[in-house]
Amino acid sequence: MIDFKKLKIPNAIVTLFGIIVIMTVMTWVIPGGNFERIQNPETGVTVVDASSFHIADEKTPVGLFKMFLCIQRGFVDSGSIIFLIFFAYFCVYSVTKTGSLHAAINVMLKRLRGRETMVIVIFMLIFALAGSTYGEWDTVYGLIPIFVGIAIAMGYDAMVGLAMTGMAVGIGFASATTNPFTIGIAQAIAELPIFSGLLFRAAVFAAFVGVGIWWTLRYAKRVKEHPEESLVYGEDMGLLEIDRSSLEKYEFTPKRQFTIFWLFATIIFIVFSTLKLGWYLDEMSAIFLCSGVLISIFWKMPPDEITENLIFTCRDIMIGALIVGFSRAIMVVLTEGNILDTIIYGMYQPLQHMPKWLAAEGMLVFQNIMNLFIPSGSGQATAVMPIMIPLADLVGLNRQIAILAYQFGDGYSNLFWPVGGIMVMAAIAHVPIGKWYRFFVPLFGIMLVMQAAFIALAVAIDYGPF
Repeated sequence: MIDFKKLKIPNAIVTLFGIIVIMTVMTWVIPGGNFERIQNPETGVTVVDASSFHIADEKTPVGLFKMFLCIQRGFVDSGSIIFLIFFAYFCVYSVTKTGSLHAAINVMLKRLRGRETMVIVIFMLIFALAGSTYGEWDTVYGLIPIFVGIAIAMGYDAMVGLAMTGMAVGIGFASATTNPFTIGIAQAIAELPIFSGLLFRAAVFAAFVGVGIWWTLRYAKRVKEHPEESLVYGEDMGLLEIDRSSLEKYEFTPKRQFTIFWLFATIIFIVFSTLKLGWYLDEMSAIFLCSGVLISIFWKMPPDEITENLIFTCRDIMIGALIVGFSRAIMVVLTEGNILDTIIYGMYQPLQHMPKWLAAEGMLVFQNIMNLFIPSGSGQATAVMPIMIPLADLVGLNRQIAILAYQFGDGYSNLFWPVGGIMVMAAIAHVPIGKWYRFFVPLFGIMLVMQAAFIALAVAIDYGPF
């Protein structure tokens, strides 16, 4: 019998490289094919024509050298995310070097002594709401180190810090209420009123976030009482380690108060500029870099020290940057081999011949699997929803149910599939991916059952409006 607790999962890079090799082999086995892409003149969104699939005249399998070229292209294509990770980490480390973060955490822990669980609940709700409402995701990379430090200082571990941030925002993103990158695009493609069906999705949000908080508190209590039972016990936390007993020496001076104010002002400005100015990854990276440099100058750090801090942070978080590049390379291989559309076409064919209740659950399974191949929420919406909507009409399902299946499948598995961003978050938190799976997989199993139950409920009540 297999002892899953002793089962060793390869590190993130080995896992992703293995997936790249498998996808490369698939380009030799699966015939290339294409859907025609058309632009909706009303929404401006480019989508596939569901009836246009055809096998390509020539196969374009990916050879050995081209596979490595795809990896290089993966790093080039994901450069914006890589630099965001580097510069966000540099900004946070610059604050940490001044002692401001330690001093702020010390003040917070004194005021909340004995109520540490409230910190977990409050911040998980905040991050979940951010993911659910305006599609927060990438900005959380820069906040993970802060909350890992807070969790450790409160007597928990890095896993709790990762759950407070990465898992919470991931659950919120999947339990979308008004997420413009998933619900907004999918409903536009389905020609439904934007953000319609909100009440049902609000119930989904409450249920899934509630279960996520319960799971985290359950683990946190065990770690607090028995530190040796931590899944990351003995792991080197590097600069994220904050010893609570050493916090007393950090006085929260006006200078440190201003530094913390500047850090939060930076984050607020990033959120504002993303929502109101249309800025994205490149601008976010520049803001973090600028903020880190200005904080360093404010504390009169010499240029050599600022440079050394940047080099140190890039070295410390290099694994996260590598994971981003290797993850992107998977999509490059599928695109170069011209098999992505063939996979989509082949997977949705069986759904056409199912009764509507089974087709709805089949859509859920389909979307969960597709998230391995298309981890982008908006990318998956434009590639898959033009196929799912006519299918829903064909079997007698409301279009809102097809969108719900897409929302579930695209969302929660982002915290499971190695290409969904969780590997990057775990690397930033210094949590080995195998340890993350030991924490999350049982919860993911619960969430899969909940997804199926909500889909069944949606079919039973004929979840609308159309």
